[in-house]
Amino acid sequence: MTTRRMTVGQALVEFLGHQWTVDGDVRVRTIGGVIGIFGHGNVAGLGQAIKQYNVTQPHLLPYHQARNEQAMVHQGVGYARMHRRRATLAAAASVGPGAANMLTGAALATANRLPVLLLPSDTFATRVADPVLQQLEHPHDTSMQVTDAFRPVSRFFDRVERPEQLYSIALAAMRVLTDPAETGAVTIALPEDVQAEAVDVPAGFLRDREWHIRHPVPERWALDAAVAAIRDAERPFVIAGGGVLYSGAEDALRRLAEATGIPVGTSQAGGGALNWDHPQYLGGVGATGTTAANRIAADADVVIGIGTRYSDFTTGSRSAFQNPDVTFVNVNVASFDAYKHGTQLPLIADARETLDALLARLVGYRVAPEYAARAGQEKRDWDVVVDQALRATGAALPGQGEIIGAVHSASGPRDVLVQAAGSLPGDLHKLWRVRDPLGYHVEYAFSTMGYEIAGGLGAKRGLAALGDDREVIVMVGDGSYLMLHSELATAVAEGIKLIVVLVQNEGYASIGHLSETVGSQRFGTRYRHLDHDRLNFESGDLLTVDLAANARSYGIDVIEVRPGKDAIEELTAAVATAKASSGPTLIHIHSDPFAYAPDGGGWWDVPVAQVSELDSTKRAYADYLEQRKKQRPLL
Repeated sequence: MTTRRMTVGQALVEFLGHQWTVDGDVRVRTIGGVIGIFGHGNVAGLGQAIKQYNVTQPHLLPYHQARNEQAMVHQGVGYARMHRRRATLAAAASVGPGAANMLTGAALATANRLPVLLLPSDTFATRVADPVLQQLEHPHDTSMQVTDAFRPVSRFFDRVERPEQLYSIALAAMRVLTDPAETGAVTIALPEDVQAEAVDVPAGFLRDREWHIRHPVPERWALDAAVAAIRDAERPFVIAGGGVLYSGAEDALRRLAEATGIPVGTSQAGGGALNWDHPQYLGGVGATGTTAANRIAADADVVIGIGTRYSDFTTGSRSAFQNPDVTFVNVNVASFDAYKHGTQLPLIADARETLDALLARLVGYRVAPEYAARAGQEKRDWDVVVDQALRATGAALPGQGEIIGAVHSASGPRDVLVQAAGSLPGDLHKLWRVRDPLGYHVEYAFSTMGYEIAGGLGAKRGLAALGDDREVIVMVGDGSYLMLHSELATAVAEGIKLIVVLVQNEGYASIGHLSETVGSQRFGTRYRHLDHDRLNFESGDLLTVDLAANARSYGIDVIEVRPGKDAIEELTAAVATAKASSGPTLIHIHSDPFAYAPDGGGWWDVPVAQVSELDSTKRAYADYLEQRKKQRPLL
């Protein structure tokens, strides 16, 4: 057997550079590059290997710098989203705090069912230096380290404690990364001494290897049952999730909707499954959905979920579907999601394959004209509401709806919108008119504050790897911006064009509004100076943080939109200027946090204190009890 003498770090880097994902006619590198921050845990092992291949084969596994370990993982997720889960990035961190900083990103990737490869360093496997700097010490279990915290937030976890283990671990990791039913965060913990150890590596381990994306077809019994349920339905309704996009099933969904007249709503991850102006598309469904989708969902007798994980936002905390005899047909490549909410009609299959099969079997079926007319009227009514919400009011501090309208009007039909947390996801789900399957990337499975800029950077990297030069527009509130803005320096360093629209509303607008609804009166959600007498932040002066100056300090171009009646007009012009620029641009605008987007009729279960001395909480609890009457323990 032919072998090569290499370190574990060198073998892993060369192995990763030779992995390919094949999906039909598409063949791409599974790992498009590695983002790394070096410390004593990986500088001599993985760091040396990356340096060596940068000299000898610089295109094998390109290296990118980062400023924050959590942000490295977010970049990998954004990259994977643009590749429809066919490719991702690796994120390499040092031992201890460097590794621990990636935990939030790992949880985000796993919750969103998006692949990313994590390479955290670990303490000495030999324990020759024990305890090493940044090592945890548990008297009851001396083997437990920071990397063990990745176990519950990863879809795959293993630790390379001996060099010979690398082969089976690396291959198992790639299987999970490329399996649509299993994918998420994949973690290979690398002890710092093992990374630098030499081993005789079989040549076969280093050759090109292809991983084919599976598209399982529905079983006949399940397809028969689903077709029978749909044919008997009077008010069917489709919920399209992220699985539609990852399978490349948007055209199949459109054909089914047009042939049958079945109306369609989308989850946050499913945004883009149908263009906003398609006659059968009613918009987002659930807690952040539209009145059009939610009213149709409430009366639906058959709900056809395609590639959705049915989060509480999608189901309105199990209040969205009010028909007492509603039946769920759940199409998902993962059985875990297909069986959710007690369905007896799971189709454990690929979204595109199932949609094609349903279309062939539903020839001649079409919803009643009265039902189609009702869905169409609901769509037209909601479109009027959106038109009004996006229109400029001339207020000195514009509302978020107006800001969304300005950004949308200046954006192109293929531009990608990136967002994650705060009040923006709810407003965007209702108001952003998606015009392209990849045009809407709102990370709302983990809703991580700080994802936006790093995720947008990853999305832009992913598009560049595909030869796609479309714009990436990041919208971020001041709360999320303050959590994680350091990757602006990365964008500047690499000349990556990113458009960031920073909306400053002096606090946590989303939680402030939610706080009011549960009777807590926006406590702790305003950015103000501490009132030392009352020991709170309710009545002090506004905390004046110049976020535009902060962004400018990174070297990024900054356009400031001053408060005034022309603010929206200036914002529209600023986005156009940013699109014409060749480098990254941040646009800063102040907003009115009390100008809310239109209500879409959805509900979200956030428990309210059952007893309180505050009248506001008592009123909120009474309303909560009323809302809970619509909630169903099992759908």
